[in-house]
Amino acid sequence: MAKQTTPGRRQGPRAAALETTSVLVIGAGPVGLTLAMELEHHGVDALLVERNASTTRHPKMDVTNGRSMELYRRLGVADDLRKIAIPADHRTKVTWATDAVGWELASFEYCSVEETRKAIRERNDGTLPLEPWMRVSQVVLEPALRDLLEARSQHVKVEYGWALESFEEDTEGVTAELVSADGGRRRTVRAQYLAGCDGAGSRTRAQLGIGLDEIDLRRTLIKELGLPTTVATMARAYKATRERPMDGRFYLVHFTTPDTDVFRRFGNVWHLQSPEGWTLISQNDGDTFTLHAPLGVGTDADSIDPREFVYDRVGRRFEMHVLVANAWRPRLTVADSYGRGRVWLAGDAVHQVPPVGGYGMNTGVGDAVGLGWALAAVLQGWGTPGLLRAYEYERRAVALRNRAAAARHSVVRGAVKAAYRTAVHSERWLGARARQRLGREISDLGNLENEALGIELGYRYDTSPAVCHEAGGQAPPQTTAEYTPSTWPGARPPSLLLQDGCALFDLFHRGFTLLRFADHDVSAFTDAAAARDVPLGVVDVRDGHARALYERDLVLIRPDQHVAWRGDAPPAEPLCVIDRIRGVHS
Repeated sequence: MAKQTTPGRRQGPRAAALETTSVLVIGAGPVGLTLAMELEHHGVDALLVERNASTTRHPKMDVTNGRSMELYRRLGVADDLRKIAIPADHRTKVTWATDAVGWELASFEYCSVEETRKAIRERNDGTLPLEPWMRVSQVVLEPALRDLLEARSQHVKVEYGWALESFEEDTEGVTAELVSADGGRRRTVRAQYLAGCDGAGSRTRAQLGIGLDEIDLRRTLIKELGLPTTVATMARAYKATRERPMDGRFYLVHFTTPDTDVFRRFGNVWHLQSPEGWTLISQNDGDTFTLHAPLGVGTDADSIDPREFVYDRVGRRFEMHVLVANAWRPRLTVADSYGRGRVWLAGDAVHQVPPVGGYGMNTGVGDAVGLGWALAAVLQGWGTPGLLRAYEYERRAVALRNRAAAARHSVVRGAVKAAYRTAVHSERWLGARARQRLGREISDLGNLENEALGIELGYRYDTSPAVCHEAGGQAPPQTTAEYTPSTWPGARPPSLLLQDGCALFDLFHRGFTLLRFADHDVSAFTDAAAARDVPLGVVDVRDGHARALYERDLVLIRPDQHVAWRGDAPPAEPLCVIDRIRGVHS
């Protein structure tokens, strides 16, 4: 039993009568909201509470990757979210420059949503996601997710201005004490499960006593992160961090401006990046921007004038309205555990990474779906608590892999900073030569942080006890950059369009889906599922291209769109397969 006594807990007005719910979700950021949507998707009642009075004012993230958009499509909200995102015909451009009014050093340009959709249709070989990525600030995304949840929910209630104070767990559930934002009201909620989506400073994680494993970039050898060793700049970056330890903090300024032309010197740029270490993000391809810049050792962040801070870095003065300004420290952490018993964690509560690559919220969306369907299965009686233990195996492995990728991307940016010389600002021949050299090094280092399909689509639950693993054969390689389509157990299966234009993913059932690509009698399999009350639908597909991509005659897909089992004939012991995928053997 996990207990915590908070000084003064019993002071103040008496709490109202005991409230009850199946799942109490703490924290209404994108992860908590997505978890609530997943519970709603499965018809599970839940209460979602957020300590702040409303959605966030901080931009935090600005890209929802293709895999997250596939999961939002599965929840029926992808098209609604795209209405508040950057227009579908806008291309995405990342430019390195000396400053906003100086010289371009290198640039990387990417297709628009419309162009990507066309490529998905034309290629149709499983190497691309079903949905293109989406550019939208968390400031805009959070209220959109909240409004969609509230408008469609029949089972979930959302309340702002309530924080978790403490909880007590027993074998039957969790009793949580909540306190209002002003501290004047208290309430007690009894839930069968508690889900902590309460961010990096998670009170839920703290009460469970779960620690964090953290990487320090200044002390981690480049080769330990699997980084390229052929680029001399990498070695210089590591040497620089040893000789000139950085403060580690960044300063964020989120602002609007009517003078948008000041940032159009290099065209319509999404990320304008300086070798001095700062990044200017266009949040809406219009009037809203966010600057992230490193702070020097000993800088008093409270004494910074945000406007002057921006002017000094972009190279000129202009009219601006500051929305938010504060210091922050990037971290590379993964929790030692994702929960236990009746209390589980997701999102920033269990992993924190720098914003490079956008792995924070996007990893959290996968957590939310993985935890949500497992909770629904257990609460509905057909799943066992072993599914929740499997959730930790699956999602913690993904977090560790994504943390390593984020560390790699951070070191690349550090390598560019280490290669920076003030000569690039010179108008003389020396400046032109310095800019050409630095631009070539940036191009050689590349922009993998926005191209890593292997991270987005290629993660696989190789150690999951709720997946039927294969003893023979060779698993496809997993790399950061490349995604290899496969139905190897634990993988996200390939997405493709069938001959009639229908997306195969759209045929998946809410529970498990048995894809049948050839004529096999699967009645013993469906009978075994029925005997355990496991929701299972059979989808017949007679498409040679799809059969080739899916590699087997029968492929069993989980509710979270991962492969649970596959074979060229029905399993000899179908009950064993069904028991494993519902967590009996965890």
